[in-house]
Amino acid sequence: VQLVESGGGLAQAGGSVRLSCEASGRTISDYAMNWFRQAPGKEREFVGIISWSGSFSYYADSVKGRFSISRDNAKNTVYLQMNGLKPEDTAVYYCAAAVTYYSGVHDENAMDYWGKGTLVTVSS
Repeated sequence: VQLVESGGGLAQAGGSVRLSCEASGRTISDYAMNWFRQAPGKEREFVGIISWSGSFSYYADSVKGRFSISRDNAKNTVYLQMNGLKPEDTAVYYCAAAVTYYSGVHDENAMDYWGKGTLVTVSS
């Protein structure tokens, strides 16, 4: 599976951005889809996950209530809607596919496929 993120760029604090992750090579309906992020000088961290059909999702505490993940399996695409952006949301955002879904923080080492990331910069 090849994953390509898009939609990153510069945003104002309090604003919104929607990222897309388009897959090719295999249907993403076989995978739970995750979003991770890596801020400058920090380790990559889990943002959220959506189950194979989209019925379930789980988010890190730092983004809960502000970010939401959706998916369109017919388009082989996953989305990350980010609202109420804060400067500390500045990071490279990655989508990742994994066979397993559970409602909890997911380890990056458990991911099967990764995109190359897209940078989101939030200015104050």
